Amino acid sequence: MDKVAPGSVNWKFANRPPIKLPFRKVENCNQVLKIGKEIKFSLVNIAGHDIVQGNKKLILAFLWQLMRYNILQLLKNLRFHSNGKEITDNDILLWANKKVKDSGRQSQMGSFKDRSLSSGIFFVNLLSAVEPRVVNWSLVTKGEKDEEKQMNASYIISVARKLGCSIFLLPEDIMEVNQKMMLTLTASIMYWHLKRPTSYSLDADNSSLCETSSISTSDDSASESSIDDSGTR
Repeated sequence: MDKVAPGSVNWKFANRPPIKLPFRKVENCNQVLKIGKEIKFSLVNIAGHDIVQGNKKLILAFLWQLMRYNILQLLKNLRFHSNGKEITDNDILLWANKKVKDSGRQSQMGSFKDRSLSSGIFFVNLLSAVEPRVVNWSLVTKGEKDEEKQMNASYIISVARKLGCSIFLLPEDIMEVNQKMMLTLTASIMYWHLKRPTSYSLDADNSSLCETSSISTSDDSASESSIDDSGTR
């Protein structure tokens, strides 16, 4: 909590490990929930003892809000984009669609639960839009069969991590179009794109990003043309 919302934790009242007494654990969890409410989390019917007892459903609901808050805070800190205003889910959706359209691709997503996202093609196009050199189009499938969707989803996660995006999802989340995870993935790509250096190269050996003056993109441009938005080669 202190990393996501710096200064929010009152360490004077925090019990540090090893913690043997259960009520001390509850005290820590109660402070976590108190902070959550202060930063406008929706916390209904959850108490500190629910976390201590390992209530999976309630813990996951809290972690989702924490993860989303963290990403939106990162986006909000980009003053040149947000101008001090909170970035909404719709802002992220519009940004992603515009990036793909501006790159010359036709695929769009109607919402973060758009079933067409299961093919992975839209996110491959989005990654290519923010960094054309990072996508190897020979590894992209049509995304029609389950096996093809699995391959695309795994590749999307691999490419996003290569860029340095914060990734919280699994290939299955893309294949099943997990709405919350689709938002998280898109926001992570958006954040990376907005904060990246103006010029850099992709290090093929260690997948790191290094500053450089110029890079030829002719190879990727050629291979990119071998597959269209629907996955047709």
